[in-house]
Amino acid sequence: MSKKQYISVDGFRKLADELNHLLTVERPRVVNNVAAAAAEGDRSENAEYIYGKKRLRQIDKRMGYLKRHLEALEAVEPPTATDKVRFLSWVRVEDADSGDARDFRIVGADETDAKGGWISWKSPVGRALLGKAVDDDVAVETPGGRREYVVLDIARRREDLDG
Repeated sequence: MSKKQYISVDGFRKLADELNHLLTVERPRVVNNVAAAAAEGDRSENAEYIYGKKRLRQIDKRMGYLKRHLEALEAVEPPTATDKVRFLSWVRVEDADSGDARDFRIVGADETDAKGGWISWKSPVGRALLGKAVDDDVAVETPGGRREYVVLDIARRREDLDG
């Protein structure tokens, strides 16, 4: 990965904690299990040994990914200003067709949660909302077709959205 990717400080910490757990807890535990299984003799028919080696490969692959990924990530604090939609802002929009209001939080790709309204800053809706202010119209081409929204409110926290 050559370009910096944005993530919240909490999201970065979560990935770093996962890497640390794999390195200091999970991998040593599996290595001990594999060593114990290897000591039992014939490895070709030893399910614990075979599974353990497979699990070690999975852990090593995940650790390699996390190391590379963390190097490419830039942890960002939530914005203090609420005059426009920024990375980590909460934004309430109204669907121009249905009149329904929806809340979104603009987050990094590793933090998305569609049910919670956490959308990636790289998604069509996330990209369209960035830089918008209250009362701005937003047109978005989504896989489901064109959507039009009006920005109703922008806040640092969801509970601070007017509603």
